[in-house]
Amino acid sequence: MTDTPQDPHSESESQVPDGGRTVDLAIEQELAESYLTYAMSTIVDRALPDVRDGLKPSQRRILVAMNDLNLSPGRKHSKCAGIVGETMKKYHPHGDQAIYPTLVNMAQEWKTRYLLIDKQGNFGSIDPDPPAAMRYTEARMHRHTTELLDDLKLDTVEWQANFDETVDEPRYLPARFPNLLVNGSVGIAVGMACSIPPHNLGEICDAITRMVDEPDLELRELMEMVPGPDFPTGGIICGRRGIVDAYSTGRGRVTVRAKIQQETTPRGRELLIVSEMPYQVSKNEGVIEKIKQQIRNDKLTDIANVVDESSNRAGMRLVIELKRGADPTAVENQLYRLTPLQSTFSIISIALVKGQPRTLSLSELIKHYIAHRRDVIRRRTAYRLMQAQQEAHRIEGLIYAVCDIDEVIRLIRESQTREEAIDKLMARGFRIPPDHQHAPKIPARLLAQSADSPIALTRVQAESIGRLQLIQLVGLEIEHLVANYAKLVEQIEEYESILASPARVDQIVKDETADLKSKYADERRTVIQEGEVGELNLAELTPVERVAVTITHTGYAKRLPVEEYRVQNRGGKGVIGSKSREGDFTEHVFVSSTHDDLLCFTDRGRVFRIKVFEIPEASRTSRGTAIINMLNLQQDERVRAFMPISDFEKGEYFLLFATKKGLVKRTALKDYRNVNSAGIIAVNLKDDDELMGVIWTAGNDHVLLGTRRGMAIRFNESDARVMGRAAAGVKGIDLAGGDSVVGLIKIPEGEEADLLTITVNGYGKRTPTSEYLVQAEDGARPQSRGGKGRRDIVTAGRNGQVAAVRRVTDADSLMLITQHGMVVRVQADTIRQTGRATQGVRVISIRDDDQVTSVAAIREDEDAEDITDQPQADAPPESSEDN
Repeated sequence: MTDTPQDPHSESESQVPDGGRTVDLAIEQELAESYLTYAMSTIVDRALPDVRDGLKPSQRRILVAMNDLNLSPGRKHSKCAGIVGETMKKYHPHGDQAIYPTLVNMAQEWKTRYLLIDKQGNFGSIDPDPPAAMRYTEARMHRHTTELLDDLKLDTVEWQANFDETVDEPRYLPARFPNLLVNGSVGIAVGMACSIPPHNLGEICDAITRMVDEPDLELRELMEMVPGPDFPTGGIICGRRGIVDAYSTGRGRVTVRAKIQQETTPRGRELLIVSEMPYQVSKNEGVIEKIKQQIRNDKLTDIANVVDESSNRAGMRLVIELKRGADPTAVENQLYRLTPLQSTFSIISIALVKGQPRTLSLSELIKHYIAHRRDVIRRRTAYRLMQAQQEAHRIEGLIYAVCDIDEVIRLIRESQTREEAIDKLMARGFRIPPDHQHAPKIPARLLAQSADSPIALTRVQAESIGRLQLIQLVGLEIEHLVANYAKLVEQIEEYESILASPARVDQIVKDETADLKSKYADERRTVIQEGEVGELNLAELTPVERVAVTITHTGYAKRLPVEEYRVQNRGGKGVIGSKSREGDFTEHVFVSSTHDDLLCFTDRGRVFRIKVFEIPEASRTSRGTAIINMLNLQQDERVRAFMPISDFEKGEYFLLFATKKGLVKRTALKDYRNVNSAGIIAVNLKDDDELMGVIWTAGNDHVLLGTRRGMAIRFNESDARVMGRAAAGVKGIDLAGGDSVVGLIKIPEGEEADLLTITVNGYGKRTPTSEYLVQAEDGARPQSRGGKGRRDIVTAGRNGQVAAVRRVTDADSLMLITQHGMVVRVQADTIRQTGRATQGVRVISIRDDDQVTSVAAIREDEDAEDITDQPQADAPPESSEDN
């Protein structure tokens, strides 16, 4: 028969070794099962702590290895390299790069609330500096660790074989010390993570003691004893909402702030001193570098210098030096907002319960600890009971032997071997007659046992007799044996009583907890501050006072009490005088209450609201603080208008907006009462449009729009119906091709003034606003909204297009700014008054390659006797009861 040739590849694939088998599996199922197996292995063996001792396997093995090396608190420190080697050799074969950092973390006081390792040498710092190599550092167990390991050899825990099955290791520790509750734990597993915060030992001990008696204690009562986490680095927890969430559900978020004090140097320089850091925030990389970065980015403009004066003796001391005139409170708030001096700690209370990960509330964590301690106490007591019973049993045999010592000696002398002697002792019955010379000394319990029939010795008792020395056969030995036996009987009865009474077990739990508190409890480090971040009502901390607020053309703001602006002597001049940078000047000034709101409108149609007291108070000569540091502006976004508001509900006032494309929108002022710090949309703009101006109106005012090509339209505000806050508006003026709005003017009812128009080439004119009315048979009237308007100024030829329009009186002064930075001040009454549709006169001489870009009214305070007499920023009037 001829063999049929086969493909060798197909033959090898189809063959199955002897005794083997093939199983067809779906690859999706195999991957899912293998991944779940790997994930659970990571969760159980590496990342999550056991709820009983609060340790992850790597931490537990290091402490057990140190216990094997007898590195107790009273012993000398030992090289960390030896500890790591012992751990790796016997328990944790994952390399020194995994073991040594774990050891270091348990010795760093800024990471571990109650240290488990007593260190010696360079173990790093919060800066963060790395620790020295393990060959240079030394360690031993801390006193807290001895409480974790106490009773380990008393059969209190379960044991398992190590990785190579040469020795056994504990699955968990007896943990008299509530490590998980007081030190917390942080770990990242596959698909889950734990982040349990540390707590104060004294508070946790109080809660444990209370919950032993009242296991159904309500969260409110529990938080009276444990108000919140207690971080090793101290700090301030803002609010209790996140704490309540975490304690009730196992998950929550708390905001932690650094502790900052304000100091003043003898030279009057303001300092901010950081004495405590948020938990898990490094000093150099986390805080100092971030502060310097924000200074470079012009976010923190009032900080002059940052100096780290921390030392081992003085502790944490980070000095932030402020510039002169800076408001320390405002800078402190900026530091919280812009740097890690305020951070969020996420609480995820996941721990292993009987090998399974579970999310636990605070009360559940405490209950599991109490249940663990009850189990440890029962097992310890049962072990001690067994040991006492065995010893009592052995001593019973010795007492029988000493009472009949002559017979014991005879049996031993007649025996040829040790085994024969043991057997003869076990075969002979022993009893103590009532008339025996030692009978008065023998416990009644033993006399009763042998009263009816002789007692046969067990092998243990017989072997103990065989080990007796001749010197122990003297008559006084019976007294020593009886005393030991009585003590053991007393212990046995005590242990049996404990095991029979759950109340006795609970009392031991409470006694041991009270002992822990007396030995190790310390003061709380972390302060819990009422009020969530963002909800802290600073207005309640700020007194109500009248202040003057000034804002410069380049956006620097400051406030100071109105009294600072009064004359110093009768008949003198005022004392205001700010040292502005060259080219800058005060453009807005108003008197307001510190509790008033300031609306800030940007060219992108957004509005922000800040409180007046949030503007830093500064000296008269200070330039102030950049307003952009107080607002969450986007890149290249500019503030177009400022409007102080004392009450959004007073009167029937409106805000009227005008855009570059000629749209206007009128909205009730009260619609902007809920503006938040992040800003909201004040007017919806198209992509190619921008906000040009905002004014408040009283309902019957006239509005005038001026355009770049010299057109102007005056109409009644009522022509623009009231719209919602997010509306886009309606047409205010019909613009010719290429034209755009450059200014928005309010003409209050019955108050006529002049319209100042300035062109880019430096020409301008003043025209009475009455000339922009339409003359009709029934009198002068405004135009209708949406028309083309009337010619305001000729823009052809020398003038060029319009740069700005302003409403002025003869007493006003103006500042003209050119493209190349030229700034010229002119008095309004020096500009000739002419009619509409004229060319005007030269106002400013500029170079051929330059042009006027903007015109601002000057709020020049140096000549003022009283700030209240100065032109104020456009804002609704206050009610009579405030005046």
